[in-house]
Amino acid sequence: MDLSVAVWRKSSLSGDNGAQCVEVAVNLPGAIAVRDSKDPDGAKLLFTSAGWQAFVGGIKSGEFDRLV
Repeated sequence: MDLSVAVWRKSSLSGDNGAQCVEVAVNLPGAIAVRDSKDPDGAKLLFTSAGWQAFVGGIKSGEFDRLV
């Protein structure tokens, strides 16, 4: 997938101190991309729309809290 056209957005809840921020690109056809804002040239995660919805739902329900 060509991520050069990705429009990256950081959460409005992220501060300007650069700590633990992710950026999300939702303008890609058929995919949602996620990257670490501290390493924009590093690895990216790609989700399908359904996969992204399941991931966000899991975060909201606390499914991943035990992993921290």
